[in-house]
Amino acid sequence: MIVLSNALQAVAIVVSGLLTLYFWVVIIATVLTWVRPDPYNPIVRVLRQLTEPVFYRVRKWLPFTYTSGLDFSPVVVLLAIELFNRIVIKSILEYASTLRVVTF
Repeated sequence: MIVLSNALQAVAIVVSGLLTLYFWVVIIATVLTWVRPDPYNPIVRVLRQLTEPVFYRVRKWLPFTYTSGLDFSPVVVLLAIELFNRIVIKSILEYASTLRVVTF
């Protein structure tokens, strides 16, 4: 059971780290839209490739996120990441810690 506990903890920590990284990518991409960066800049292109597919799906599923020229899809994505981190990842970590308890 300790091996399973360690594996679950490792997976939860890695997924949490990746979600946190993507959280910051979304924030940076959103802030960049305010300053109109050069679209041929490689960093801007990578940020767009990482975020636009997710934003497109959010806009498609929740059409009210794009109203009056304002796009609220990054806010929805950030909230979803935070909820997933706080509910699912935290639950996996708690479950992994209960597996560690060994009774004889």
